[in-house]
Amino acid sequence: MAISAEPKIPFFAYDVCVATYPIRTYGDPVLRQVTTDIENIDESVIRLVEDMIDTMHEAPGVGLAASQVGVQKRLFVYDIGDGPFAVLNARITESSGEWTYEEGCLSVPGLYWPITRPNHVLLEGIDLEGNPLTVEASELLGRVFQHEIDHLDGVLLLERLDPDQRKEAMKFLRSQTLDPEQQRAKRKLLGGG
Repeated sequence: MAISAEPKIPFFAYDVCVATYPIRTYGDPVLRQVTTDIENIDESVIRLVEDMIDTMHEAPGVGLAASQVGVQKRLFVYDIGDGPFAVLNARITESSGEWTYEEGCLSVPGLYWPITRPNHVLLEGIDLEGNPLTVEASELLGRVFQHEIDHLDGVLLLERLDPDQRKEAMKFLRSQTLDPEQQRAKRKLLGGG
């Protein structure tokens, strides 16, 4: 898939290690909360970014927002093959066009839907050194930015579905949250034995 040329966002050397955080999944209230800006970039923020990169790669995924690991800070990491990178206090300031692409989410594992989003975006934020950054992105990279910023704003992928898709997704997710005894009781109640 073609990705538009964009400035590289500098990052630090990456060492592979085991995922540090469990990824929060659908139903966890932390995923619905809006994150707060990062005021000071200290060792704890740098360590969080390192651990999130490990978690993202272990999952595996191409992006991970801090809220997905239970941290209410406005930052996300991503790697679409030429990273990893981190963006703090990120916001989309411009968008245009339209692109439909099958999209999934680490917080709604195993499910994918064709989602239409703007094709071109302008991302503004800061890097780990506190320097302002601006990145123009389209297609996959632009989609990753939009998806992760949705998480930072407390918006789940499910809210991007059309009504029929959402109804089916919710039906499936509800069935997955029942333990085996609840599933047996539900089948019995519905006449399925």
